Parts: sequence; structure tokens; C-alpha cells
Amino acid sequence: MEYSITTIGAATLVFVVLMYCLSSSSRKASEKRQPPQAGGALPFIGHLHLLVGSKPAHVALGDMADKYGPIFTFKLGVHRAIIVGNFEVAKECFTTNDKVFADRPIILASEVMCYDLAMFGFSSYGPYWRHIRKIATVELLSNHRLEMLKHVRESEVNASIKEIYEISENKNPIEMKRWLGDLNLNLICRMISGTSYAGGARRTKDEKEDKKRCEEAVRAFIELAGTFAMADALPYLRRFDLGGTEKAMKRTAEDLDQILQGWLDEHKMKKKMGISGEDFMDVMLSICDDEAAELHSYDSDTIIKATCLNLVLAGADTTTVALTWALCLLLNNLDVLKKAQEELDTHVGRGRQVQESDIENLVYLQAILKETLRIYPPTPLNALHISSKDCSVSGYHVPKGTRLFVNIGKIHRDSNVWADPDEFRPERFLTTHKDFDVRGQHHELVPFGAGRRMCPGISFALQVMLFTFAKLLHGFEIASADGEPIDMTGSPGLTNLKATPLELMLSPRLPTHLYN
Repeated sequence: MEYSITTIGAATLVFVVLMYCLSSSSRKASEKRQPPQAGGALPFIGHLHLLVGSKPAHVALGDMADKYGPIFTFKLGVHRAIIVGNFEVAKECFTTNDKVFADRPIILASEVMCYDLAMFGFSSYGPYWRHIRKIATVELLSNHRLEMLKHVRESEVNASIKEIYEISENKNPIEMKRWLGDLNLNLICRMISGTSYAGGARRTKDEKEDKKRCEEAVRAFIELAGTFAMADALPYLRRFDLGGTEKAMKRTAEDLDQILQGWLDEHKMKKKMGISGEDFMDVMLSICDDEAAELHSYDSDTIIKATCLNLVLAGADTTTVALTWALCLLLNNLDVLKKAQEELDTHVGRGRQVQESDIENLVYLQAILKETLRIYPPTPLNALHISSKDCSVSGYHVPKGTRLFVNIGKIHRDSNVWADPDEFRPERFLTTHKDFDVRGQHHELVPFGAGRRMCPGISFALQVMLFTFAKLLHGFEIASADGEPIDMTGSPGLTNLKATPLELMLSPRLPTHLYN
């Protein structure tokens, strides 16, 4: 059958018009499926200016959620992001779309300070991340390894308790934020490297300088990792290093690398001498020797230093943050403090020191810590995720490459889940929410995150926090140094640490011989 040119032309025209209509309809439908975009975006910078102010980022984004809903689009310069502030939407991200959002975007901090993404907490989702995370989990953070290292926790906590007992005897105030930071950094460094703080083969004669150097480097990392770098939103500005952020990151990375290299050199030297230890760096040396082919992404030294540093940073800061806020909340709620100490006296008494085995019976103490993690989660904004492919969240289309922020601070104060969410009520975890845990199973309470990228050190963190907390409250009466309510202002950064010092007066509750 033959067709005239006119007929073919008409058919072609109809086809083109039809495809145009379908394409237009599809575009409109796609636009309707996009999460609502926050208002106030400016050319080039998007919504960045809305995060510059006196409010912490999670609070500012929480206010936007009240206006735009539990999921909305936010422009970070050239990047698209979605902000999630509802546990139901967060659950969908961490279950149905868990693998899609398991990746991390490459940002300035992860590139400059994390050994070019070798630190597994910042590395891309894939074989390297899975392998290193498995090593860290099995060889340091598993229940078996934590039990083997129980004596390290006990000795470090007991030594620190003795230290503040001696200070309290002289009626001097104690800066608890620093004390907690020293204890946690000392503990995790000893588990990782077998040494307290820094040094190794590079140890100086003045141990106080070693301590200060390591402490300052760790704190600088945490502050810089939580600092917004303009180059992350507008990559073409990186060459100008506005504000000197990249320069500061490089300096911090160099300081930390020197500390880690010192530890590594000492461990290699001992290994050559046939001296083996039980710390994590010894384990990593053996693994990298045995499994070099599987760890080909980076050289062995880089992998060991990056993994050990990752664990030091994660273990030291978040536990310090949580315990600092717990003490603040108790001092502003003295009735809760009294109940906690009554529970300790009932189950432990005052004739001996509290032991780790007592913790399971201290249900009110556990409730206090859960309530602290709810109201003041160490990381109010979950670590940044990025979608590896297109997906659907809460009925909305989310394109590949979209960054995901889960506003944990907002979720933890959702009045639909928590009655009087801004009030400190540990009793809720003995009644209405007694079955809630913090291990990522209840998305209404996710201080350690959820899904496959959640914190692998939850068991370690809970053991250290509960044991330290119990020892403090059992061993001492505590009060603010000036007798005034505690300032609850938080500081900017990756973790929400209290902005001002926490000076407390401590007085012993137990017989003198129990502190020695």
C-alpha cells in the first residue's frame, strides 16, 4: 500500500504533537511530585543565608518544617537537598530506601581531613566501606571485644574518679566538660593504640604538652567538620578558600596525622621485636598484612591511620557531649538527681563502688540517659547522605544526587510522639515509651542514626556513658559552682556540645577508702 507525502506529514505532525503533550504532562506531573521547596532562595547561593543566624541549623530547619511540612527541598548553592523532620519519613529513608541513601557526598572536610575518604565514616558506600566497617565492628566494637577490654574501661574510669575525688577534697570546682573529654579521649586512645592521649614513638618529655596537642587537634577536627564550607555549596569558590577553612583543615589533618604516625611507628617497632599487644592498632597491622589484596584502595598505613582516627573521633566526642548534657539536665532538675542517687543506694549501697554488672538493675539511670539523648542528641542533624539513584520518598520523586539531612533534633521533639516534648521526663521511658531503645529500631528515637550507616559503636558508647554516669552520681554529690541554673546553650559544630564551661562542686558520698 502506498502513502502520500501529505498523509505521512500529517501523521508525523500528530505524533510530534502527541509526544510534546505527553512530555509536557510528564514534566508537570514530575514537578507536582517534587517535595515542596522552602521559600526565600536566592540566586547562586539558594537557601544558605537562612542558616546564618543565632539559631543552630537543626532549629532553623525545624522551624521551616513547621511551615513546609515533614519533607521539603532545600538548595545548598548548586546542590539540591531534602530535609526530613518526621519519624515516618525518616523510617522510609532508612528502610525502603536505605541502600539508595547509604552513600556519602564528597565534601571538603572528608577530602582534606579524612585521608581522602579513607575514614570509613566518611567514605563512599561500597566494598571498601563494608570491609573496613566490618573490621572495626568485629575487632573493637563487638560484645566479645568489649568484654575483653573491660579492664581498660574500668581502670580509666576509676583513675579519673580518683582524680576528681582529690580535687573535691580541696573544695575546688571542677570543669566537668573538660574532665569528661579527657576521660573519654584517654579511654578510646588506650583501646585503639594502647597509650593514653598521644605520643607513641614521638612522645615528648612533657606529657601535658602531648595531652594538649592531641586534645586540641581532635576538637579542631570536630569543629571544622561541623563548619559549613562555602566550597561545598559553590565548588568554583574553592580556589579562593574564603575564610581560610581549607587551610585550617589541612593544618588539623597534618597535626592528627603526626599523632597517628607516631602510634603506628611504635607498633611497627614492637612488632619487629616480637612484642604483640591487644589494642586495635595491633589488630589492624595484622589484618593489613594478611589481607593486603582486599584493601587495595589505599596503602596499608593510610588505612590503619584513617580507621583508628575515625574510631578515636567518634568515640571521644559523642560520649562527652551526651554526659555533659546529662549532668546539666540533672542540675536543672534536682528531683531527678535525687531519684537517681536513691536508686544507686538501693541497688549498690554505699559500702562499695558501683560495677558495670550493676548497670542492668539501674533502670531509672538508663531512662535518664535515654531522655538526655532524646532532648540533646549529640548530632542533631544526621550525617549527610546522598541518593545514588532516583527514588520515591513519601510519595515525592527524589532525583539521583539529592543530599539528605535527617533532622534528629526535630524528630525527637515531635509532639505527636512525645507528650510535652521540651520537658525533661525520664519517667516516660519507664511508662509510655518503656520499650523504646536507641539502636535504630524505633525511628522516633535515633540519636545514633539508623539504617546501614548508623553508628557501629552504640554498645561501646552506652557502656562507657552508663558506667561513667553511675560512678559519678554514686560517688559524689554534685552542685553548680555558683548555685545558679545551668546555661543550656549549645555550640556550633558537628556535635552539639555545651557552649560554656560546666564548673561543678563535688563532695564525696562514699567512705574515703573506696576512692583509692
